Amino acid sequence: MTVSAKELLAAIPLYTDGQLYRVLHLPPSAAMAAAGVLAQMREPFSALIVDKDEVTLVIADDLLEEYARRLKESEVSEPYRLITFDGALEPTLIGFIAAISKALADAGVPILPLAAFQRDHILVPAAQFEAAWSALQKLQQRS
Repeated sequence: MTVSAKELLAAIPLYTDGQLYRVLHLPPSAAMAAAGVLAQMREPFSALIVDKDEVTLVIADDLLEEYARRLKESEVSEPYRLITFDGALEPTLIGFIAAISKALADAGVPILPLAAFQRDHILVPAAQFEAAWSALQKLQQRS
């Protein structure tokens, strides 16, 4: 039986770890340095995206200073907070992130969506975390 995005939204737990995160923008030439930093971190959440034009690294704010000398060419974002949809999601699920994105857009909260194999995550500006959390709880109640 296939579960709909609406059914999942109503049932899936929301999780946050209370940490601040930074999103770093680096040139493509920094891919190895960013991968090296990621390999040394012991944090439960981090992300690395490498494409033809840029490298993006998500790390805990409290680790930024420790690795800054190795990531000299980075542009650093304002602080973000993590929200995880803490349940196994099928890769074929349709409309899940769209519903989340709409609810947060309606609340005036920008998001950076990230997907793992079975879980979806979003980063929201730390200053708007409470508004995002509240909007997602309301979305769950309506679903």
